[in-house]
Amino acid sequence: MAVEAAAARTPLHDCHRRAGARMVEFAGWEMPVHYSGVMQEHRAVRQAAGLFDVSHMGEIAVRGPRAVELVERLTPNHVARLPVGRAHYSGLLTERGTYLDDLLVYRLGEEDLLLVVNAANREEDVEWVRDRAFSSGVTVEDASERYALLALQGPAAAAILAPLTPLDLDALGYYGFAPSEVAGRPA
Repeated sequence: MAVEAAAARTPLHDCHRRAGARMVEFAGWEMPVHYSGVMQEHRAVRQAAGLFDVSHMGEIAVRGPRAVELVERLTPNHVARLPVGRAHYSGLLTERGTYLDDLLVYRLGEEDLLLVVNAANREEDVEWVRDRAFSSGVTVEDASERYALLALQGPAAAAILAPLTPLDLDALGYYGFAPSEVAGRPA
């Protein structure tokens, strides 16, 4: 009889438990589904803001002189036009142009990209990208263990975050990012 593996936990798992989250299994992770109730939390995000732990997402680091070329072959968007400090939503495609997964592409540097993929497909996505990497200096790394991700969403999100960071949030713009601090911690 096969023994089922325990669900993975994000770095914030214990915080969720202490806050009274109702936890469920999702894509191999034990994740909070809600705290006080789905409708109450839905209204809070639509009217103010909600904080979501998305640390279960997968992160794939793609680096090297042909990293942009590789990711342009695997996604439909024009990665070379993406400035450093910007991200875009895209898709991870087969050679025939069909979707394997949706993802975010972050341009960390001229030859340094980060792909954020869905938790359920992480291992397959890493292998897909790795198998198609050029042999001339492109490295593909599953960097998921190095990241914890939080998504603050809703109309009041920027007003809530602004006093916690020295970063000029207005200067970031849509899909912009920059290294900084949040509540005194590197982010």
